[in-house]
Amino acid sequence: MSKDCYHCGDPVPAGYHQQVQILGEQRDMCCPGCEAVAQTIVDSGLTSYYEYRTAPAEKADLVPQQLQSLLLYDHEEVQQEFVRSVENSKEVSLSLDGVSCAACAWLIEKQLNREPGVISIRVNTTTHRALLVWDPAQTKLSHLLGIIHQLGYKAAPFEADAQEQQYHRTMKGYLYRLGIAGIATMQVMMLAVALYFEIFGDLDPEFKSYLRWVSLIFATPVLLYSALPFYLNAWRNLKARTLGMDVPVSIALLFAFVASLYATVMEKGEVFFESISMFTFFLLLGRFLEMRARRQAAAASANLLKLVPAMATLEDGRQVAAKTLKVDDIVLVLPGENLPADGEIQQGETAIDESMLTGEPMPVPRAAGDQVFAGTINGDGNITLKVTQDRQNSLISNIVRLQDEAQSTKPKVAEIADVVARYFVAAILIISAGTWLYWMQHRPEDALWITLSVLVATCPCALSLATPTALTCSTSSLGRLGILLRRGHVLETLCKVNQLVIDKTGTLTEGNIRLVKTKLLGNVSEQDALTYAAELERFANHPIARAFREHRSAALKFDRVENIIGSGLKGWIGNDEWRIGQAAFTLDRHPDKEHLLMQCDNRYQVWLTCNAQPIAAFKLDDPIRQDSKELIAQFQSAGIKVTMLTGDHSANAQAVADKLGIDTLVAGVSPEGKLAYLRSLNQDQVALMIGDGVNDAPVLAGAHLSVAMGGGTDVAKSSADMVLLGDKLSRILPARQLALKTRKIIRENLAWALGYNLVILPLAVAGYVAPYIAVVGMSASSIIVVSNSLRLLKENG
Repeated sequence: MSKDCYHCGDPVPAGYHQQVQILGEQRDMCCPGCEAVAQTIVDSGLTSYYEYRTAPAEKADLVPQQLQSLLLYDHEEVQQEFVRSVENSKEVSLSLDGVSCAACAWLIEKQLNREPGVISIRVNTTTHRALLVWDPAQTKLSHLLGIIHQLGYKAAPFEADAQEQQYHRTMKGYLYRLGIAGIATMQVMMLAVALYFEIFGDLDPEFKSYLRWVSLIFATPVLLYSALPFYLNAWRNLKARTLGMDVPVSIALLFAFVASLYATVMEKGEVFFESISMFTFFLLLGRFLEMRARRQAAAASANLLKLVPAMATLEDGRQVAAKTLKVDDIVLVLPGENLPADGEIQQGETAIDESMLTGEPMPVPRAAGDQVFAGTINGDGNITLKVTQDRQNSLISNIVRLQDEAQSTKPKVAEIADVVARYFVAAILIISAGTWLYWMQHRPEDALWITLSVLVATCPCALSLATPTALTCSTSSLGRLGILLRRGHVLETLCKVNQLVIDKTGTLTEGNIRLVKTKLLGNVSEQDALTYAAELERFANHPIARAFREHRSAALKFDRVENIIGSGLKGWIGNDEWRIGQAAFTLDRHPDKEHLLMQCDNRYQVWLTCNAQPIAAFKLDDPIRQDSKELIAQFQSAGIKVTMLTGDHSANAQAVADKLGIDTLVAGVSPEGKLAYLRSLNQDQVALMIGDGVNDAPVLAGAHLSVAMGGGTDVAKSSADMVLLGDKLSRILPARQLALKTRKIIRENLAWALGYNLVILPLAVAGYVAPYIAVVGMSASSIIVVSNSLRLLKENG
């Protein structure tokens, strides 16, 4: 019986027996081309292509493996797993290999921003990730990845496990290079003692030459192998006509080696093999420790994805890969298991541990109809779950994506530091050349080592690390607090806030609104009034609508309904126009409107009318959140004025304001009115707005800084700068303290980095800094900056 090729579907020729293991089985291939492409797909970690594809692939040609690997990323089936569609563009988070400093990030951003179709590219040097947004109609992902590869860096869609493996491979490579440099340094240093101090007495010229040649043999693998990462980074920078941290380091190493080689061969002058070996060893050691520290800072968000299990159990008992789950799939989750996807509980009751999302340690009761999220832990109940989001659009994936976006958006201080660092490298090279010329005229025998000290001691690595490491650490700490950053300016602006503007319903109050009393005003029974109200409120997404939910009736149906955001709803049954909402809105067309409004009992917040005639009024109750009073009191104690901005014009708004001690109450305002109030503030007032509803979206988007409640509407969350995942208002206070501490640490880092360079530069130029002191000082400076930033990871609020 003839077999078909698993890759392209063509018949496999008789006598051809090549196979590739795909999805746990050996699959037949029809030709070397299909075999090469299939193996590339497997080796690239893209076997999900075969799970998602709807038709066999086209017959493959033999093309270079690296190019073929990149072309795979253009397949729609492959992109389903890691690419997110945003209107007319696509967005992907990339893992980068080879990025070592701000100059690398600048180079990648500069080159890709030149390409047609690239909307934005932001590189985070701390996490070694990039956020790329492009127009698929103008360019392909494989082309953009190819440009990054041409620059000398490796890029692939971010996967937590794949980046973890890449990190371990990189660290293992550094350990090999570090080991060789360490062994060579010990040997060369012993020979250097004999050469420089002549502890054996006067050395014969032949023996002295012998020691130099032995030192050359030990130093050569250090220069050619151990120091290779520095040359590669320097070459990338020079090829792109920019200057990075490794340019002066590479010049120093190569300059010293060539001079020493010349002295060894010609048997005259000084050799610096011990300096070369020691330079490389300490540079690698500093880079190794720095990478470990930066890894610790970057791991928090990536580790969230590891909480999603690899496998899921379908309703029929079959085990499938969790990443292949689709919307409407039904899965079973046993006690103690992590949930494999976002979904709605269909059957069963349990308690869900959501601490990884909200920071709240106590499990939350969940039952049929409740929403639950991937990565959270099922308690002691068996539940059946209906998948509502695929993996790419799950809450946990959005958190990681938004954290990447926030971390890669550089504040002004970081952009300034990057520019200063680039110009500082150019200044170092000019100063080094001047130092060489000066000492060649005055003390030529010392010119080389003094120039080497200048090149190495003043490398501005610490300056480029000062801000991004602090921002990454603080973003991770905010994530543990249950606060999700959506914009990069949050930490900067949070320090400047001097005005708190906060919504009432669903923010200061629980949003768990209850119907307390119904007052009939027309010839309609109470049940009918409630049914009309409930059917109109069906079309709203405000907490008030939920208070009428139990009174809905399938027997009543409106022909058409319009939602007037901030005022209410109006609907038509035949020629009758029904309205529900604020009194002024519902009575808008009544001929005696002003008189009726004056007689309105403001204890009743919601009115129902038919053709502008009053039908009923409803009194509602909404409990105040337990931590609202603490939030207001602590903001006021910090000298921050508090304003409650609400569309509620009833007596309840004043009661809430009085109970919480609000400084200013602005009630009964529309969404436009809220935004107008915000714009009316003085220029020196920096406002923090907290809200949750659709009517808060304009003011959330227009505020200096905004927070949306996690239980609020999607529109509010997409408009805000931060999202409070657990609806705990008290967490905003430690977030502000963390922002203040982040600003302090950034200033400390910049002061240390700039101060160190300003002190060490004149000393090195004057010849007071030995080469080994220079390299130790430069490495220690970078490690101090990163370690200082890591203190932010200990902040738990």
